[in-house]
Amino acid sequence: MVQAYILIQTEVGKASIVAETIGKIPGVIQAEDVTGPYDVIVRAQADTVDELGRMVVAKVQQVDGITRTLTCPVVHL
Repeated sequence: MVQAYILIQTEVGKASIVAETIGKIPGVIQAEDVTGPYDVIVRAQADTVDELGRMVVAKVQQVDGITRTLTCPVVHL
């Protein structure tokens, strides 16, 4: 199992609806709207890195109101 944080910037005023929409995507553990340089932070998981990448590109980035994403895989050192 691979997990990652996805940091998301949205259009002004869209953070809440983006977080709510992303929260319904299979594989998303949590989606929160936050303050700071990013508007939404998501924790997601998938069986492989490839599946995680496909989820981000095919599902998360397609949500209306998103302007930019940054995916940060969780590592266990």
